[in-house]
Formats: sequence, structure tokens, C-alpha cells
Amino acid sequence: MWGKVRRAGGRVAHALRTETKADEGKRPHNLFEAAAAYVTASAEDDQERADEAAGWVSPEALSFGVNELACRAVIALARERDQSPRAVARELLGLPAE
Repeated sequence: MWGKVRRAGGRVAHALRTETKADEGKRPHNLFEAAAAYVTASAEDDQERADEAAGWVSPEALSFGVNELACRAVIALARERDQSPRAVARELLGLPAE
């Protein structure tokens, strides 16, 4: 049974691995660095930088990081504007207020 747990843990660790073979001499990027670089590059319409950041981590890890960044950004804006996160999110997306 413990063997299965170890193998499953190894697969999870491998999926979240942040370094690539070419970057063995450099410090690996974590998923939050990748998400921040990806989102800022996308906001600045820099496809080359977005592609580079997307290669730092697995697609699943990047998706998680981008989601976490979005949540934190909406919460920060909601606090700053003294509004609900729902109202801020809808406004950012150009949706009508509820």
C-alpha cells in the first residue's frame, strides 16, 4: 500500500516540477513566478514572454497560479474600492451589476 502512495506522490511532484532540463544550472521558477510573468506578459501583449513563462511550469501548475493571482487581485481591488469581490469581478469583465 505504501508503495502506491509513494508512486502517486512521485507523479504529483513530477507534475508540479518547475525546472526544465535546459535550465539545470539556474534556480527553478515556482508556479507563482510563472503565473505573474505570464499574466503581465499577456497584459502587455508580449506573446514571446508569455510563451516563455508558460514553459516554466506544467500547464496545470500555471492554471492554478493564474487562478490564485486572479483571486488575490479581485480581493485586493475589492478591499481598495470597498466593494464586494463579486461586484469587482463583474465590473472587470464588463458584466452588468447584479
